[in-house]
Amino acid sequence: MSSNHGNTPAAWTGVTIMTLAFVVAGIGAVAYSWVVFWIGVALLPIGLVVGKAMSLAGYGSQGPEQH
Repeated sequence: MSSNHGNTPAAWTGVTIMTLAFVVAGIGAVAYSWVVFWIGVALLPIGLVVGKAMSLAGYGSQGPEQH
């Protein structure tokens, strides 16, 4: 197990995008704006893909076998 507890640029970026997605979707739900809601929903998988891509590009944690 890595000892950085997700404290990597890839993790921070992915979580930031997904948090923004929840905020946007929540605002859309409260304001009864389906367009804004679905934009927020669409941001969720984007956050996952960006986080994974950054991790594969070397901005994530390295496994214990690579230390």
